[in-house]
Amino acid sequence: MFTGIVEEVGAVTAVDRGRHSAVLTIRASTVLEDAKVGDSIAVNGICLTVTGRTAEHFTADVMHETLDRSALAGLRPGTQVNLERAMAAGGRFGGHIVSGHVDGVGRIGSIRRDDNAVWYAVSAPPHLLRYIVEKGSIAVDGVSLTVARVDGSGFAISAIPHTVAHTVLRNRRPGDLVNLETDIIGKYVEKLLTPSAAPAAEGSITRDFLTKYGF
Repeated sequence: MFTGIVEEVGAVTAVDRGRHSAVLTIRASTVLEDAKVGDSIAVNGICLTVTGRTAEHFTADVMHETLDRSALAGLRPGTQVNLERAMAAGGRFGGHIVSGHVDGVGRIGSIRRDDNAVWYAVSAPPHLLRYIVEKGSIAVDGVSLTVARVDGSGFAISAIPHTVAHTVLRNRRPGDLVNLETDIIGKYVEKLLTPSAAPAAEGSITRDFLTKYGF
């Protein structure tokens, strides 16, 4: 589990590609302070398992499924990536609940400055937009951000200078693909409210129950 508060920007130093998979080697410092083989590190918002490490690098395997559903397939040696260690049980929850299981990709449509903020407009497919709500949370390349606007084709976020300067948002340009993870709470609520062949158990949450009590 992650919070979407990026700890550092690392750099890909090698990509060893298999037929449908890849092994990434990433240069880092902060996230390696207490990292062990088997630990989880979010790379551009994707939860990967450390399979090896040195004083300055770690390696991680990327499965076929992950390459198909994310923008990791476009990584090259020299590419900078957002890095975050799994949330510590006693740590501050600075962002929102981020699982590191990316739902899909979006594309940067436009970038504009607005005084001290930077606006990013991102196009996204309908199956992701259904979970994106104004003033809700979204993880873009693993960065916890607040949705400022949303419409039928995409959404927009406004990032403060600190966030831009300390994440790979600073490198993004119109046309770039980004990893998107929508708020996990919305997906669970939808699952609970989806009619199924089996009758609802007594005392379970239903759409009628939520309507009755003003939700």
